[in-house]
Amino acid sequence: MTKAELISTIAAGAELTKTDAEKALKSLLEAVTDCLKKGDKLSLIGFGTFSTVARAARKGQNPQTGKKITIPASISPKFKAGKALKDMVNTKKKK
Repeated sequence: MTKAELISTIAAGAELTKTDAEKALKSLLEAVTDCLKKGDKLSLIGFGTFSTVARAARKGQNPQTGKKITIPASISPKFKAGKALKDMVNTKKKK
């Protein structure tokens, strides 16, 4: 599904215009991003949890040249699906 298709689905499901649905989606994405930037968790019961994970600096190797490199420490976003979402996805695949 593309972003445009998601906006159309939201608009139809919530009986909104596509413009309003796009604003709502943009607002949601900004809220999630701001929450993660602060280092907080965002839990949506039944859907999942957005959080961040710290990755330590480590040594690596360039696969093309074989040259040793240092990969710097970083913070990455993480999503863990909730039980209800997992159950719904598993039910859909069985059909």
